Amino acid sequence: MIMSQLLNHVAVLFFCVSRASSLDTFIAAVYEHAVILPNVTLVPVSPEEALAVMNRNLDLLEGAVTSASKQGAHIIVTPEDGIYGFNFTRESIYPYLEDIPDPQVNWIPCNNPDRFGHTPVQQRLSCLAKDNSIYIVANIGDKKSCNASDPQCPPDGRYQYNTDVVFDSKGKLVARYHKQNLFLNEDQFNAPKEPEVVTFNTTFGKFGIFTCFDILFHDPAVTLVRDSRVDTILFPTAWMNVLPHLSAIEFHSAWAMGMRVNFLASNLHYPLKKMTGSGIYAPDSPRAFHYDMKTEEGKLLLAQLDSHPHPTPVVNWTSYASGVEAHSVGNQEFTGIIFFDEFTFLELKEIGGNYTVCQRDLCCHLSYKMSEKRSDEVYALGAFDGLHTVEGSYYLQICTLLKCKTTDLHTCGDSVETASTRFEMFALSGTFGTQYVFPEVLLSEIQLAPGEFQVSSDGRLFSLKPTSGPVLTVTLFGRLYEKDSAPNTLSDLTTQALRLNPKTDAWKSK
Repeated sequence: MIMSQLLNHVAVLFFCVSRASSLDTFIAAVYEHAVILPNVTLVPVSPEEALAVMNRNLDLLEGAVTSASKQGAHIIVTPEDGIYGFNFTRESIYPYLEDIPDPQVNWIPCNNPDRFGHTPVQQRLSCLAKDNSIYIVANIGDKKSCNASDPQCPPDGRYQYNTDVVFDSKGKLVARYHKQNLFLNEDQFNAPKEPEVVTFNTTFGKFGIFTCFDILFHDPAVTLVRDSRVDTILFPTAWMNVLPHLSAIEFHSAWAMGMRVNFLASNLHYPLKKMTGSGIYAPDSPRAFHYDMKTEEGKLLLAQLDSHPHPTPVVNWTSYASGVEAHSVGNQEFTGIIFFDEFTFLELKEIGGNYTVCQRDLCCHLSYKMSEKRSDEVYALGAFDGLHTVEGSYYLQICTLLKCKTTDLHTCGDSVETASTRFEMFALSGTFGTQYVFPEVLLSEIQLAPGEFQVSSDGRLFSLKPTSGPVLTVTLFGRLYEKDSAPNTLSDLTTQALRLNPKTDAWKSK
């Protein structure tokens, strides 16, 4: 009896300690970093010169980490390419790479820096995490030797990976992720042979990690949420904004809402390449975001998030739209191009009303009311259902309400940053053939609309109040992963089209 009571007491004590050591909320930080670039060279610099560049960037990152820690942050995310920049060849990036071991080796570089060779960057990140008692997420380059026994070994005898690392608050390496979906200009890196699904647990939730261009593909991004059931995604990125649908804060906040997870996005700050836009996003609404094309300064964001986001109802994205009767509009439809994709459009000619536009299997339904119908602005409802083949191959279904660049209908779909028309209400839905739909609302001057809209369980994106600013776009961005044609590769023809088309702002995110 005494032994039984003792065991019960121990069990209760363990439960209480476990509950006390887990947090219901946490403070997240992301840092938009104004990266210091090395001089462009085809000839590799010395390891000492490479380290000098990286230490200059690490000096700036250290300031952000220290500030975040003092403000109570539990974790901070820094950008892709944030430590050494970009514009490398395979040869010229080599001096910047380190051998990054599998986290299972149980390694604190700050305590044992020479265990895996010369690893000064990992040592500094580890000490920075340890000294500030904070988790640090950073992006660096990994190198792995190989030989002829590996039929896929590159000719130079090594794999080079675009790599995210995570150090915990004691400086221990707890996660390493090699980027799967490399972008157009990442010839300096190899993709892993199989997608890596990387997670780690903390007292403030379960985390997953992927990088930039990965967000548009199923693996590992969707797998982390659907199968690994992470609470929060960590997202280092070097994202170049493209309107109307792929600006950073717009799409990343939409992905968080569509996948029903926390999302910590840290972008480079490099306005010359349209790189800006970082945020801390909860499933229901952005908690903090930053977009700045006017200055050259970095920005630290902090916000509180739920460690385990409250479950939200599963959305049936076609339920409402499939029951709406489509009214004939005769020959009023016209076509327009958005990032090389041909949309079917209808002009919104009245101050309010109900419109339907269809393309292939997708019909998009819009109910709306403008605050006023201006003569100097044109809005249109558009639909696209097809395979996108520029800068990657991926199948899209998109319903979009957007402002045209001018009153000329041929400009519908062009990049627009400002508007004057506010909407009293809107409700957008579509007959989507996928459960992966990401709801976007973007206002004039590239601003989000936290708390101004929501998604119903029957698949409607609708306003909760009149918009706080003029509208650039209201969009449902759908991905049909199963209809993607091939791995993410580019043809010579596509590359040539990107270089020759002067009108289109090709998406240079990575």
